Amino acid sequence: MNPAHLTPELGAHLHEQNGQSGVQFAVWAPQAEDLEVCLFDSATGPETQRIVLANVGNGIWQAFVPGLSAGQLYGLRAHGPWAPEAGHRFNPARLLLDPWALALVGGTERLALQAGHTVADPLKPDQSWAEHQPDPQDNAAAMPKCVVLDAQAELDAGHAIAPRPVIAGERVFIYEAHVKALTRLHPEVPEAQRGSYAALAHPAVSAHLQRLGITTVCLLPVHQHISERHLLARGLVNHWGYNTLNAFAPEPGYAAATGGTDPANPERAAAVRAEFRVMVDALHRAGIEVVLDVVFNHTAESDLDGPTLSWRGLSQNSWYAMGEHGVPHNFSGCGNSLNVSEPRVLQWVMDSLRWWVQAYGVDGFRFDLAVSLGRVAALGHAFHPHAPLLTAMQQDPVLRHVRLIAEPWDIGPNGYHVGGFAPGWLEWNDRFRDGVRAFWLGHPATRGELANRVCASSDTFQRGGRRPATSVNLLTAHDGFNLADLTAYARKHNAANGEDNRDGHGHNLSANAGAEGASDDPRVQHRRGLWRRALLATLFCAQGTPQLLAGDEIGHSQQGNNNVYCQDNPLTWLDWAHADTALATYVAGLAALRRQHPGLRQARWFTGQPLADGGPPDIAWIDVNGLAPSFQAWQSTEHRTLGAVITAGETGLAPTERLLLVWHAGHGPTVLTLPPGRWSLRLDSTRARVALDAAGGKSVEGQLPLDEPGVCVLVQSLQGG
Repeated sequence: MNPAHLTPELGAHLHEQNGQSGVQFAVWAPQAEDLEVCLFDSATGPETQRIVLANVGNGIWQAFVPGLSAGQLYGLRAHGPWAPEAGHRFNPARLLLDPWALALVGGTERLALQAGHTVADPLKPDQSWAEHQPDPQDNAAAMPKCVVLDAQAELDAGHAIAPRPVIAGERVFIYEAHVKALTRLHPEVPEAQRGSYAALAHPAVSAHLQRLGITTVCLLPVHQHISERHLLARGLVNHWGYNTLNAFAPEPGYAAATGGTDPANPERAAAVRAEFRVMVDALHRAGIEVVLDVVFNHTAESDLDGPTLSWRGLSQNSWYAMGEHGVPHNFSGCGNSLNVSEPRVLQWVMDSLRWWVQAYGVDGFRFDLAVSLGRVAALGHAFHPHAPLLTAMQQDPVLRHVRLIAEPWDIGPNGYHVGGFAPGWLEWNDRFRDGVRAFWLGHPATRGELANRVCASSDTFQRGGRRPATSVNLLTAHDGFNLADLTAYARKHNAANGEDNRDGHGHNLSANAGAEGASDDPRVQHRRGLWRRALLATLFCAQGTPQLLAGDEIGHSQQGNNNVYCQDNPLTWLDWAHADTALATYVAGLAALRRQHPGLRQARWFTGQPLADGGPPDIAWIDVNGLAPSFQAWQSTEHRTLGAVITAGETGLAPTERLLLVWHAGHGPTVLTLPPGRWSLRLDSTRARVALDAAGGKSVEGQLPLDEPGVCVLVQSLQGG
């Protein structure tokens, strides 16, 4: 094949042509009539040169500019029709960002106000979308600028990062964390580094993660992002970061190298990238994987009252999934939905993912509202587990080896698909969350439901060769109550968000033990402690992949706010000064118990059948009388005590022990009849007691008194003696 006929790389890349060094620009804008690259010498300086790109076919506009080098700043201008009802919103007065730019410089604080249309007050839009007219004012001075990078040097820096730890799927333990919130108040991190990538690389932070037994940190979005206009109007910011501006560069607000500010020049932007790589390297050396929460269901351009920053100005009808009258679909709830059925949009996502793996050393991705990524335009934007983008990820030589985690829903039509992704994907399991909360916190629940959930929701995921690790079990997440508030608030308290408490879920399956919020009543505190420890024990003793929300292990409270997306303040910053160290020690013990006993983390599904002729079944369920529950008992909402006898060894090896797990959420004391023989009590959540060997375990035989709500794990050796 003649190399000259190959499709050029999109973006701006160093290139040699006819013996000359320079930069090749390639932009995808299929409905544009003309495309220009504007060059700048500084982030705030005037335009110094404008280059007209040639239409080389297939929607690609291209130009080679000799004499340019790495560090060159640029932006784009797209010419074309302004026809809002037809979806066209071209405006060459708007400087646009290259979607494939590998770095940005310049301020981004108020970018949400950079509308492509004329509006008296972008904070209070009042025109109908069809009446929008293009704003003739040049906005280059208000826009950040793209940076040409030496892509090979970036890849070399990525390859220098310590290799990814090798962790079997059934041993993964995920810790969902926000870079800033996790470290902003950490007393052992130097003040100048707190809230940054450098802080996450600090030995004090990695030591905490190691003590907990974390294998995998899942970071809330670190793609460069901006705050939406409704938050600017309230004096708030987008704390979580689910509003991507650039899908190739780390968020500079989390960089100690820039003091948490946008980089003013390429050198400062390079320092942000270097700090991010140091973080990944340090976590790898500590034996911890790095997974990124990524947002490809929508962009930072919001709805049609929002800004024109890149995609909308280059070709709205191509980049977005479009509905009627030139209005993008909104399966995300954020104003727009990307058209991932379009091959070039798919390529953009894939190029971004590969870049983070190869240039930054990351080990996987959690996909926000992942159902949107599986919506197929040819199927009327219905979800399909083998949609082009989802299939492309799984077969890609770079991506097929990393962890792929789906949030298996969005807010579009028929948007709930837990269990609906293809083999190879892990999925957030809200059925585990809701079933376990209901069982412990007094909401309608059955023992049958609990049994399903603690067995990796086999009713949902056991198909197509999928494994128990597919189920990402979580009690809490960034979205919703954290653990302290789940057990202290019966309702949400979101007034600080400025939406009159309308935002956030109202269905939380929470409880407050008789007092709403903080309480000095020792009885209330005792009950909440029982619940928290029982919930945590249920998480760590369940089959599947456990995920812990950062701060739950130290008792951090968000004062009843279950939607803290706009709270970049001590409400979300972990309160290390008042950390519940005993709870953290308990969590570390639970994780160690899980590592020690293979019956708590099986790589295969339980069958209820003997592993060998004449042997015991791999799992058998018992009621308080020591017998199998009746059909009626499984369905009853009145009784909340259940036992499971697990006889299972490490993968491929015969079992050497038998486990008895007991969940008791009943209102009063009861006694469980034990299976024959002597047992060693290794976990008693009511007393926060975890024993990792027989010497530390209490010997029990005959009956097990259950006086308060809690989880017990007992061990019986099969090796004799």
